[in-house]
Amino acid sequence: QVQLVESGGGLVQAGGSLELSCAASGRTVSFNDMGWYRQAPGKQRELVATITRGARTVYADSVKGRFIISRDNAKNTVYLQMNSLKPEDTAVYYCTGVVRELTTVRNYWGQGTQVTVSS
Repeated sequence: QVQLVESGGGLVQAGGSLELSCAASGRTVSFNDMGWYRQAPGKQRELVATITRGARTVYADSVKGRFIISRDNAKNTVYLQMNSLKPEDTAVYYCTGVVRELTTVRNYWGQGTQVTVSS
């Protein structure tokens, strides 16, 4: 079974930085796309950033210039470097990985990690 496990969440003051990591665990799998989503209380889950195997990235407007998504294909890990954090960034952050096949698309999700930005 394939699992995605996030780490690096926690409490940080506004203006600070935090790096999230998400690594695949269990059966070896190669993801086509990986990304980060977040969900704040009472709000819809929203895209934060995505990255392809070739490292092409897409960012939500709200995080452009502040967050950086990257991946290490050898380690099957995706990262989210978060800088200049704002209280509005407070949310549960979820890692996702997509496996695309000829007839199926499988989307794997991590359990989520809480990021809380104070002040």
